[in-house]
Amino acid sequence: MKAEQKVILEDFVEIRVKFSEIDSMRRAWHGSYVTYMEDGRESFGLHYPGIGYADITASGIYAPIVDIHVKYYGPLELNDIVVIRTRYVYHPGARLDYNYEMRRKSDGALCCRATTTQLFIDPEGKLLTDKPQYYEDWQKKYGVIE
Repeated sequence: MKAEQKVILEDFVEIRVKFSEIDSMRRAWHGSYVTYMEDGRESFGLHYPGIGYADITASGIYAPIVDIHVKYYGPLELNDIVVIRTRYVYHPGARLDYNYEMRRKSDGALCCRATTTQLFIDPEGKLLTDKPQYYEDWQKKYGVIE
């Protein structure tokens, strides 16, 4: 990637906090935010075709999450609409990195920031050190690499 080039690929999706996602304090349970990140990645993959879940599955190569960091700033409650911003973060090598920001739609309050890293594995579970071809093609298509 060129030093002066800064490609920002991001997606926004809105999700309503459901009853099954709240805890005894009537707030979104902390683990629900991991599901919101999943919703963000799914929406991102639909917005930027080529690395969505259907694409990854069709390739026969998988991309499990190996690292996740979450910082909570404010609560979400039942029926709140959370706006999830998912950004692709370029790193060289065979990995997918995203960062997330979740805000309550009603007042724009920041509720959570998080990051995830996924690595590629083959059908036998062996870690891939080279990027799968479909991922490199995707990076070129969206101007992440030349």
